[in-house]
Formats: sequence, structure tokens, C-alpha cells
Amino acid sequence: MGSATTQALAATTAALDGAAGIDLAVAGELFAAARALGQSSQLAGALADSAASTQARAKVVADVFGAALQPTTVKLLTTAVEQRWSSPDDLVDAVEELAVRGAAHSAAGADVEGELFRFSRTVAANPELELALGSRLGDDSAKGALVRTLLQGRASDATTLIVSSLVQQPRERRVRQLLNRAMDLVAEQRGRTVATVVSAVPLSSAQTERLSAALSKRYGGTVALNAVVDPKVVGGVRVHIADDVIDASVSARLADLRQRIAG
Repeated sequence: MGSATTQALAATTAALDGAAGIDLAVAGELFAAARALGQSSQLAGALADSAASTQARAKVVADVFGAALQPTTVKLLTTAVEQRWSSPDDLVDAVEELAVRGAAHSAAGADVEGELFRFSRTVAANPELELALGSRLGDDSAKGALVRTLLQGRASDATTLIVSSLVQQPRERRVRQLLNRAMDLVAEQRGRTVATVVSAVPLSSAQTERLSAALSKRYGGTVALNAVVDPKVVGGVRVHIADDVIDASVSARLADLRQRIAG
């Protein structure tokens, strides 16, 4: 990610945080705008062209999206195109990120991170489903419809919108990659960090609370836990958080012992 894009992302995120009326409809419109940009390199290129004036780029947004989208959505898109982006692809990614953050913002009481994680685990355990959602040959609208059917009654409207929208525009990204990125964005929007905890048996509520408190203290912020049960770890836990892996499992200690014995 270029420095221009880093600064632009900060500006667009701040605009979303300061906007009024961010609801699921706005998030849906942002996803639709991201698809439109992703499907038209000419449009994305024009809106990310720093050689053009900000007024000219804002006019393109008004001409293309003004009549179809809510004023709040158009204002966010205008803020996005007024920034300097390292590439048109970065602008597309940014609008998609705004959509994910907007969905998270609109569903403050829903466990969106947990629902995304559980669906990601479902995809990982079902190669046929992963192929159906990730195939370049599949119909995009059918992928969205499949997700909505699978998540009906099992996930919040925000999670359903995020997943069904992302699978319709993978842009060379794997489904689980899309879901993991969305999970991180939702957690960040809510001021949290997500940790994946792998244990041989399910953790008790007391163990979960203690581990969450310890990680929150270590990383300086609220840490939400996603639990995975894997008998291969034998005992103890393995924690994946940000770019760190904390392995306190019995299997890791046994592997270390075998290495020491082998010399």
C-alpha cells in the first residue's frame, strides 16, 4: 500500500466516522458503487486520476451516482475521490472497505466478527462451497443469492450483506481472504482486535474471559476471541493475533522437545 493510499484511507475512514445517517442501505449502496468501479477500469481510472482536479472528479461522481444513491453515500464517495490514491485498484478497495465499515457501524449490537468467522470456518470445511463461491465462472448474482440462503436466520443482516456483496466481486481474492479481511475491518471499526484461539477442547467462559483480559492488556486494547477446537494441539492453546502467533500448546512443546533430542 502506497503512502498516498494510506493517507487517503485515513481521510475516508474519518469521513465515515463523522457522517450521520450511516445505515445498512448506505452500506449496500457503497458495495454497489465498489462493484461498478471494479467492473469499469475507465471509471475507476478517471476517479483516481490525480492529474484531474478534485472538482472534476467530484462531478463524475455526481453524474454517475448522484441520481441513484442517497446523499450520504454520494458525499462519502465524493470524499473518497477527492483523495490521492496510489492506483485505481486502491480506490476500489477503499470504497469496498467503507462499505464493510458502514455495515459494521449500522449493526452495533450484532456479533458481525463472530458471524464472519463462523462462515469462514464453514467455507474452509466445505471445498464444494468454497469452489462455488470462488469460481470465476460462476454467476455473481447467484453467488450472492446462495450466501443469503445459507445465512438466512443464522446471521445478522449486516453480515449477510457483507458476505453476499464480497463474493460477487472477488477480484482475484480467495473467499476466506475476503472474509478474514472483512472480519479485521469490522473489529477495527469497533475498536477491537480479533484473536483466533485454537484449543484441544472448548474453553470455559472463565478461561475465555481470563485469556481475553490477558491479551487485551498485552496488546493495549479490547481483544475479541474466535475459538477453534482442534484435538491436534493436545492441550494448551495456540493464539493467532495480528501478525503474532503465541503457541502454548502441548503439541508445540512436544515438537520442541523432539527437536532438542534430535540435536
